Amino acid sequence: MHPLAKPAKDKAPAKDKSPAKDATRAKDRDPTDQYRARLLDLRARLRGEMGRMADAALSQGRSETSSLPIHLADLGSDNFEQELTLSLVGNEKVALEKIEFALDRIADGEYGKCEECGKKIPESRLEAIPYTTVCVQCAEIQEQQRDEEE
Repeated sequence: MHPLAKPAKDKAPAKDKSPAKDATRAKDRDPTDQYRARLLDLRARLRGEMGRMADAALSQGRSETSSLPIHLADLGSDNFEQELTLSLVGNEKVALEKIEFALDRIADGEYGKCEECGKKIPESRLEAIPYTTVCVQCAEIQEQQRDEEE
């Protein structure tokens, strides 16, 4: 043994950090915790996107110091883009409200239960739309009712 080498200590076996083990651990966790984490991540991303889009829509697209004349068609395009961006912000605000409601339902122990019929919402639907409050059948009924009203 080298004179500067430290004597070996008894080591505990290294933890397996393979992706297969991580997937197994994720499956062992409560699915509600997984949905909460997804919803929190989605909420954070939407808030960031909304802030950036609102800033872009409300900031002036043209420099005040520009010496070039502004064409009316350019103004129309700028106004259209601003209205479109604000409309998208509005849509994301609705999605954000649904996410908040889903987080409240998790806290109340009601997450994953259809608000209309009370049945369990399939995990495949929750995976696709984690903030949904209704099962597929009830969503189809709601859509038909909306179509009839129009």
